[in-house]
Amino acid sequence: MGGWRRYLELKVQAKTGLSTGILVWAIFAAVFATVTFGFILVTAFVWLSMRYDPLIAALILSGFFLVSALVALTCCLILRRRTIERAELALAAQRRAALIDPTLVGGAIQVSRALGWRKVAPAIALGILAVGIGMQWFRRDKADSESEEEKSREEELARAA
Repeated sequence: MGGWRRYLELKVQAKTGLSTGILVWAIFAAVFATVTFGFILVTAFVWLSMRYDPLIAALILSGFFLVSALVALTCCLILRRRTIERAELALAAQRRAALIDPTLVGGAIQVSRALGWRKVAPAIALGILAVGIGMQWFRRDKADSESEEEKSREEELARAA
């Protein structure tokens, strides 16, 4: 068992280049970068407080971080929406591909040959009926949720205006 673990560990290291030493140094770098950032903030505050009142300096730094946080939040929401759209497209492509999968069709043909068409035909008809009902059911649920999303977006736009 240890041989497999070592093999997988070496494969991961060959692909990513990660090791425990790299992780330790990365942690040190993150700590030192945080401390450096703290010193830069203190330096900026002292410089601004020399030019302006300390309260104004604090407000300037607070405003800068508020704007930075809002920009980051906006970017995060945009990326989230894009990720959802890409995942939905990939899922839709997988659903379409699963129905036309050659191995699935080949397996169905083999089963029908083994059992005979007279026994398989009612099962196929029942399966098609179930798929049709399921597709209608899921589309209706999706249409309801989309209409609710559109209503909430319109309400948000009305409030913003």
